[in-house]
Amino acid sequence: MELSEIRTKIDAVDEQLLKLFLERMCLAEEVAAYKNEHHLPILNKERERAVLAKVTEQAGDKERYAYHLFSTLFELARSRQAELISAPTRVAAQVEASLAAGDPVFPQTGLVACQGVEGANSQVACDRLLPRGNLVYVKTFDAVVAAVESGLCKFGVLPIENSSNGSVRAVYELLRDHRLSVVRSTRLCIRHELLALPGVRMEEITEIYSHEQAIGQCGKFLNGLNGVRVIPCDNTAAAASMVAESGNRHAAAISSHPCAALYGLECIHEGIQDSDNNYTRFFCVTKDPVIYAGANRISLILGCDNKPGALYEILSKLAALNINMTKLESCPVSGRNFEFMFFLELEASVQEPGVLSMLQEMERSCASFHLLGSYAEV
Repeated sequence: MELSEIRTKIDAVDEQLLKLFLERMCLAEEVAAYKNEHHLPILNKERERAVLAKVTEQAGDKERYAYHLFSTLFELARSRQAELISAPTRVAAQVEASLAAGDPVFPQTGLVACQGVEGANSQVACDRLLPRGNLVYVKTFDAVVAAVESGLCKFGVLPIENSSNGSVRAVYELLRDHRLSVVRSTRLCIRHELLALPGVRMEEITEIYSHEQAIGQCGKFLNGLNGVRVIPCDNTAAAASMVAESGNRHAAAISSHPCAALYGLECIHEGIQDSDNNYTRFFCVTKDPVIYAGANRISLILGCDNKPGALYEILSKLAALNINMTKLESCPVSGRNFEFMFFLELEASVQEPGVLSMLQEMERSCASFHLLGSYAEV
């Protein structure tokens, strides 16, 4: 048989498949109406498992393809049912309130809690996120959260991940525990330099100070040094300030180029980060959930049941709507053996068709669900 003949037959089969698919989706809508009337959950795992068992038994050597096809059909049907079910969810109420609270233009002013001191990367991120913001410097990430949560500051800026050194888990845990809302994000290209007092030579250095994230980002350089102590401190700018004030010619700081001028230091080694493609992302957070115009990213923290296929059920919801996932990271749940939380980031808007209903279905099916926010990145 010629290829053209085979393709003609495939086209005929595809036409039948489409008709049957549309018929199946209409029946799924009828199921949704029944479940809505009788207050039944969307997911019926027992029935799905029985159908999949029957399908794989009948599909012969193509059983894994048939399994995937019908799993996808189930997910599409559930996504459609979720759009039609009227049972209220917390995430739907949160999104509705957030959209109502948002403005067409992101604010340019306001009190901003910033961890560190003048010259810190967080300060640069604050200036980018809120160009005319009034900065309130605090010592720790916990203090940023406390300042926002108490109402002292309208906004807080926190580092969330680095391209070389991974996520800042402590910040994710703070966001999870304190229910702050992410309203904006930005990323900075980070270049680290080794700064010391004027006239100091590299061979004189016996101790180096910096933030633990910066230390992690300069591992190759630091591992090549002999007889040098590496000491963590609050942040890179604070390290530069401390070296400047100490007068210690044996001390150096891993910091940024602007901090050299700011604190009267000199660069004795530049570009010491492991990668030139070294970026840190920052979240701007608020106490109350707000979604501003142009929001096209969604961040979530989910908890799955500890069973096979639990994560797949979540990811298949994204695949059904063709949503791109830009981040997936697991984190152990404290005090529970072999249980994990998942950090997800999606390229999507809550106002796109099907997205909110997908989030609602996630909330219904996940052991725990926390929408961190819907926002734009600048």
